[in-house]
Formats: sequence, structure tokens, C-alpha cells
Amino acid sequence: MTYDQPYPHESELSATSVQLNHTAVYARDRHLSAEFLAVILGLEVGAPFGPFLPVDLGNGVTLDYYEKRDEPIQSQHYAFLVPDAQFDAMIARLEAVGVTYYADPSHAEPGRINRLFGGRGAYFEDPDGHNMEIMTRPYARP
Repeated sequence: MTYDQPYPHESELSATSVQLNHTAVYARDRHLSAEFLAVILGLEVGAPFGPFLPVDLGNGVTLDYYEKRDEPIQSQHYAFLVPDAQFDAMIARLEAVGVTYYADPSHAEPGRINRLFGGRGAYFEDPDGHNMEIMTRPYARP
């Protein structure tokens, strides 16, 4: 099989009909990590589903926290488009729990936000070292 060959069902799907439904987020403690994100974003943690603990993002996508205790967790990046009216509250919650936020993805500008694409944004680490991002405007794509 080569990737340049179309699949037989390719004509049945358009790009707009493909949506992300869920993704697994590895954590040393799924409860701690799911609660952390839910608190910062003003969301709730869902009921466990097998080995997963979901955080519903409200757009049909869930982050399903899954525990990996016996091996290192590779840091991933998760970006959340958030309402501008809730951005300040999220920053305040980060400050309240003592988590430093940054204007940049490399975490060189602590305690600052960015103003990319006419919005506001910030980066912070979750308990497992994942690089989380909140932004009020999506990135402009060419």
C-alpha cells in the first residue's frame, strides 16, 4: 500500500466531515491532571470510561486522561481556543494555584501573555509537563 493511492471510500468523505472526537492524554495521575485542566479552563471532569477519565471540551471533543505510571511521559502540546471574556479568569486561576504562565511556547517570558493575531494567549505546564496553551483567537493559516 502506498499513501499516494486514494482509498476506495475517499469520495464519500469531505474534509469538513472529518472531526477529532477524542485523544488520550498520558498522565501519572489521571485524576490530578484531569482536575487540574478542568479547574483552569472552568470545565468539569466526566465519569470514568474504562481506564480513561474524560474532560469534555464542549465542541464534541474529549481529552481522555490515561495513567502511565511505569514509564516517562513525553510532553505534548495542547492548544485551547477560549472565549475572550473567560481568558482573565483562567489566568487568575493559574495564579491562584501557583502555576506560572508564559507569553511564548518556550517559556522564556514568565508572567506575560501574548497578543498574537489580535487576541490574547498564554502557555503553561500541566502536572505532567504537557505544554498547554490558551488563546482567544485562532492562528492565521496561509
